Amino acid sequence: MSIEEKLKELEERTREAELGGGEARIERQHAAGKLTARERLDLLLDEGSFRELDPFVTHRCTDFGMENKRIPADGVVTGYGTIDGRLTYVFAQDFTVFGGSLSMAHGEKICKIMDLAMKNGAPVVGLNDSGGARIQEGVWSLAGYAEYFLRNVLASGVVPQISAIMGPCAGGAVYSPAITDFVFMVDKTSYMFLTGPDVIKTVMHEEVTREELGGATIHNTKSGVAHFNSGSEAACLSEIRRILSFLPSNNAENPPRREPTDDPERRDPELDEIVPDSPNKPYDMKDVIARVVDDRDFMEVHRDFAPNIVVGFARMDGRPIGIIANQPAALAGVLDIDSSVKGARFVRFCDAFNVPIVTFTDVPGFLPGTAQEFGGIIKHGAKLLYAYCEATVPKITIITRKAYGGAYVVMSSKHIRGDINLAWPTSEIAVMGGDGAVNILYKKELAEAKDPDALRKKLTEEFKEKFSSPYIAAAGGFIDRVIRPRDTRPVVIDALRMLANKRDSNPPRKHGNIPL
Repeated sequence: MSIEEKLKELEERTREAELGGGEARIERQHAAGKLTARERLDLLLDEGSFRELDPFVTHRCTDFGMENKRIPADGVVTGYGTIDGRLTYVFAQDFTVFGGSLSMAHGEKICKIMDLAMKNGAPVVGLNDSGGARIQEGVWSLAGYAEYFLRNVLASGVVPQISAIMGPCAGGAVYSPAITDFVFMVDKTSYMFLTGPDVIKTVMHEEVTREELGGATIHNTKSGVAHFNSGSEAACLSEIRRILSFLPSNNAENPPRREPTDDPERRDPELDEIVPDSPNKPYDMKDVIARVVDDRDFMEVHRDFAPNIVVGFARMDGRPIGIIANQPAALAGVLDIDSSVKGARFVRFCDAFNVPIVTFTDVPGFLPGTAQEFGGIIKHGAKLLYAYCEATVPKITIITRKAYGGAYVVMSSKHIRGDINLAWPTSEIAVMGGDGAVNILYKKELAEAKDPDALRKKLTEEFKEKFSSPYIAAAGGFIDRVIRPRDTRPVVIDALRMLANKRDSNPPRKHGNIPL
């Protein structure tokens, strides 16, 4: 065979691999409102940067006539490219080839790029669109899954891992996204579940659709499995690019800093008036966040799940930070099971990847009730406490209003290694609110009073002045400064600069035992 013939063969094999399942199946993919695996990678990565690995890999199954059905790339496109010029490893399952089902060879391709990501310290983005394990391969397909689940675990906290659900993701396949750091879904075209509607109908006699069982809305609002719900595949891929802009490539690097376009000394007078006079009146903590961070740019994570706590990424002085904030506009900002778990996982992610944590506190306590107690609020609330205690990145806390009881301690207080703890003059730091405390401490006096309401009001004001004032906590060194709200941005930026070279550590151990 001449060199010209060999080159022609290479071109033909390459075209065959790039065609995937063929034109007819590509058309069906488009008709379903979905892009192909390669089209997705073109949108995700910088133009022209994708370098494919293993395009000629095929499965090795010889049962059920599979020896006559060998398609190059075997249902998954793998390789590397750049996002904003930074190395990123990718895999995109190709639903046009065997429904994107996973064979041993398919799994080996994913494992190869994950191993490379670990060796070279770069993020992994997986675009999932698969019917699950390839039944014809039996245990070999399960082995393929297990091998890359192992890589997910070993890479956790070492390189960022992002999963996008671009179609079906069912059965054991869902465990890989569940282990990764952030899960993106596309409204109306993606879904994930362990057992599908047909199995549930047979075993449990329940009627449910795929969308009702495992659609993007369900996993973003009820289960908390997914962190983002995008209106289109293009929007989803754009958001993945955006979130990576806040993150370092690996755990040995710091997050990438940008030249700030927002004045670090900017003050916002409207913050002085943002907390209502009434302690029971809500306000939107996202408005506080927007007024403090660079260019009002806040990328919220888990927006639709447990809205009583807000988490997400922003920049201050061009430096990426993670923000955790109680939300007075939802359940008064109280901590419950879902918000505790949501906050804890985000804190642990930030700590793993050297992202400083800024906490805005306005919390009346933990949510009472039998549902919470029976559901394990003690254990789940302890997860947030554990995460903050364990974190060694710079931690700055701003108490805007309420900080009561154990919830005060949990929300990155000075006692659990908060580095800089600030308070606004509107803050109240105490075991409980003044009304509740007075009802307990002066129960007898109130019962005997001629005008209990007047007495309660008087005693409440005295209690707040004596026990809840931020100056009481400041006198004990538990609050480093009481600041004007309008000064929050420059004060926090100054603290972040001061803490830029912070070094802290935990006792030597294999790992702690977080209350799972």
